[in-house]
Amino acid sequence: MSVSLSAGGFYGRSASAMNALTQRAEVLQTQVSTGKRLQAPSDDSVAYQRLQGLRTAGANDAAFGANVKIAQSVLAQADSTLGSIGDQLQKANELAVQAGNGTLSADAKKAIATQLKDVLSSIVGLANAKDARGAPLFGGSEVLSAGQAETPAVTQLASGALAFAAGQPTAIPIGDGQSVQPSVAASDVLKLKGADGKAGRDLGEVLTAMVATLEAGGTPSKDDTADLSAIAAQNTQAQASVGARAVRVDLQAAYFTQVSTDREAARSEMEDVDVTTAITELQKTMTILSATQASFSKLSSLSLFDYIR
Repeated sequence: MSVSLSAGGFYGRSASAMNALTQRAEVLQTQVSTGKRLQAPSDDSVAYQRLQGLRTAGANDAAFGANVKIAQSVLAQADSTLGSIGDQLQKANELAVQAGNGTLSADAKKAIATQLKDVLSSIVGLANAKDARGAPLFGGSEVLSAGQAETPAVTQLASGALAFAAGQPTAIPIGDGQSVQPSVAASDVLKLKGADGKAGRDLGEVLTAMVATLEAGGTPSKDDTADLSAIAAQNTQAQASVGARAVRVDLQAAYFTQVSTDREAARSEMEDVDVTTAITELQKTMTILSATQASFSKLSSLSLFDYIR
């Protein structure tokens, strides 16, 4: 059996092995220093494409997440303000019941009338509150042209009746294909809606009628007290609706938090490197490289190779 030795083959194989070990060591050193397994798309094209998809989804969710925070803030403000309006309506109902006492003097009735005026003024003020973005909390969604003054959510007319801004509060996108209306229109709270869908009296008309009756020495009519109670019930329903939307938005916020955690875990699994393992492999590679270099140096200096060359 004959063995054919080739100096060129020996040098070629040795150089190739050392080059591969050097390249592997450089890759491991980069991974250790950056903490990333993938440095370029060519490292793993499939994983790289998945990472790009994760980054895009993360950016979209970050934008929706910011909207969720805004929606939570506005919904909390709407709930609190509707609660304050409810307190004022409760006070108005109590005054109406008190005014129904036939033993009250004319002065006492006028005093109640004054308090009812204050209640109406307070409610109008609350209904015209601005949200965290500076927009009307209970205003409509009508678009203003350049230079046009913003329409208040509620305006009290000279007759005592209320005028409301048109439209509903603008919905806020909180997810792909999902949005939430963070408040309610003032007209849905302070203006009665009949069973036939037609609009009835508003709070301004009801309280103004009561005030006129009391100032004239009379007692509030059953229609006035019934309408006042109905408006108070509408406010309670509106607050319950806002509360339900707040729960939905909180669930969406929790979903984004969980998805973000899961997405980060998937990204880390594909992109991050186990630094401890990488350091161990780097040390092993450097040991093998050093041994290979030493062996090559020793073998290449043997007289046999000198003779073959």
